[in-house]
Amino acid sequence: MSMTGWIIIGIIVLLVLLAVAIYNQLVRLRALVREAFSGITVQLRRRADLIPNLVETVKGYASHEKATFEAVTAARGAANAGGSVAATAAADATMTSLIGRLFAVAEAYPELRASENFQQLQAEISGIETELQSARRYYNATVRDLNTSIQSFPNVLIAGPMGFREEESYADPDASIQSAPKVSFDRPAA
Repeated sequence: MSMTGWIIIGIIVLLVLLAVAIYNQLVRLRALVREAFSGITVQLRRRADLIPNLVETVKGYASHEKATFEAVTAARGAANAGGSVAATAAADATMTSLIGRLFAVAEAYPELRASENFQQLQAEISGIETELQSARRYYNATVRDLNTSIQSFPNVLIAGPMGFREEESYADPDASIQSAPKVSFDRPAA
């Protein structure tokens, strides 16, 4: 075989090895994204499992807040349903808002706030919220890495034909957090 033949075979082998390396990198990144999303759903499930205890504890002190309790219970079911990243983020945002409302109800009852059971539940939910925030950041970082890799050359030549698609980031559907709040101070009358 001539020298040119060996060079062509060497180039083909290098291209195949490069394609295999790129494919394996994309597979690893996709697996990290799936693992990260699973981490979010685990934290959401942990939070959802605490909700019935929290509702029952608050209900014992504030039984007239029935609408709030029903909303929290319904949102708990939606949060466990999961699905797409956007649907999970929307259910997560709703549940976070309703938990805030539940804690606001509790503020009106000093004996409830002093309850050891309530304090323990509040601390557990606060800890889970911190872990959720960390899980969301990790998920978005893995999505960023995967999407960057998919869009980069020469990966883009392999990603599309091999079925790799960009993943969506975990975003809060509340548009109001995307802009600065408007603050105005009334001038005193002179």
